[in-house]
Amino acid sequence: MKAEPELRIVKGKDVKFSIDDLYAMKDSTSPWDGVRNFEARNIMRNLMKVGDKVLFYHSNCKTPGVAGTAIVVREGYPDYTAFDTKHPYYDAKSTDPNSPKWFM
Repeated sequence: MKAEPELRIVKGKDVKFSIDDLYAMKDSTSPWDGVRNFEARNIMRNLMKVGDKVLFYHSNCKTPGVAGTAIVVREGYPDYTAFDTKHPYYDAKSTDPNSPKWFM
């Protein structure tokens, strides 16, 4: 899983997320929203299963690399942020929630 631990503004909102942010979440779980890469989407949608271990990778930072590990706690599901016009990860080309383009 790829994350960006340093400041990154998308549509006026800071979307940084590090492994420390994950640890701070309730039960150390968080949805992986905003994935806008087809290969990553396909892996999350088709291959990742509950219990799978993943590497947590920091990118867009001074020292990119593996920052830790995580365990998948839910299989891929449609990324509802793609349909929310106020969300930084809104995708104007994703128009049909019944046929989602993006998954988390």
